[in-house]
Amino acid sequence: MGIFNFFKSQFIEVIEWTDQNSNTMVYRFPVQNNEIKMGASLIVRESQVAVFVNEGQIADVFMPGHHVLYTQNMPVLTKLKSWKTGFNSPFKAEVYFVNTKQFINQKWGTSNPIMMRDPDFGMIRLRGYGIYSYKVNDAAVFLRELFGTNSSYDTSSIENHLKKMILSGLTDLFAESQIPALDLAMHYDELSTQGREKMKERFAEFGFDITSLYIENLSLPKEVEQAMDKRTTMGVLGNMNTYTQYQTAEAIRDAAKNEGGGMAATGAGIGVGAAIGNAMAGAFTPNQQQVAPAAEPAKMACPHCQTQIKATAKFCPECGNSVQEQNVPCVNCKVEIKAGSNFCGECGAKQVTEKKCAGCGATNSPTAKFCGDCGEALDG
Repeated sequence: MGIFNFFKSQFIEVIEWTDQNSNTMVYRFPVQNNEIKMGASLIVRESQVAVFVNEGQIADVFMPGHHVLYTQNMPVLTKLKSWKTGFNSPFKAEVYFVNTKQFINQKWGTSNPIMMRDPDFGMIRLRGYGIYSYKVNDAAVFLRELFGTNSSYDTSSIENHLKKMILSGLTDLFAESQIPALDLAMHYDELSTQGREKMKERFAEFGFDITSLYIENLSLPKEVEQAMDKRTTMGVLGNMNTYTQYQTAEAIRDAAKNEGGGMAATGAGIGVGAAIGNAMAGAFTPNQQQVAPAAEPAKMACPHCQTQIKATAKFCPECGNSVQEQNVPCVNCKVEIKAGSNFCGECGAKQVTEKKCAGCGATNSPTAKFCGDCGEALDG
């Protein structure tokens, strides 16, 4: 009984593969020295392809489904083995299961900066990173070009090569696009699509199909980013002359607040103030143009002697009288009333509205202290 079971175990009746690792691309079924029984079941799950290999030569390829192995559905292997129709003896062959699902979230990135010529900044160094996805599109090509005779094969075996292929293609694409560094961010989608199309032919050489490619970020060196920030600031400020004047005024204000200790500090403050004053003068007189002379101050007539005096004067320089509105005591109740009033607002008494000079008899205002004609002092 034991010998019968031993010989029975040599014949494989069910061939299948349950993927335990999501990154496995190819799995070789462990036939070893065993033989496959004619009429055995071959179970190929979705996202799998089974490939029979005879003495290193690819034979029949089975798509997803349940297959019963006979000479009728193994035409290539039947021909290679020179089997007669209806051959029913066990046979030897290598069976490989190829994973055809998408391998997503594969990362690419620049290990070294990409040199580019930019219309705004000249020569720049560009760094970038992103993700891509691919799958086995032609199992026979993949086995022939990459797999060889390994027992298994996963994405890490080809990862570095694919990444370098993508970087080479994207470097060429970025240079050909001639997109300014300031505008790269608005072209991520377009560059990603173009990059995928550019990679299709290269991936097909290994039996792959690149299903997606995304650019997540393209960054510039720190020096270039600082220059971009300055340019942005200049654009926000607009008129640089106005900004210079504003900065100068701010500096003068800060210097005025510094009342620091001692004569040395005072002297230093004076020196700084003078320097800032000169800078401000230059800022407010661009191109060294001469400042226009100040306008003539407004004038008015003195209400006492009619001499033309400054509108802001408080006393007449000719007659000495006050030219500003003032109050005087009422001649009756002594309440303060407006000078020149005819009657008191409190008691109604008539007010003295003029003074006569005792010397020349000229009439003067009630608030005059000197005669406007002869200059004599007036009473009261």
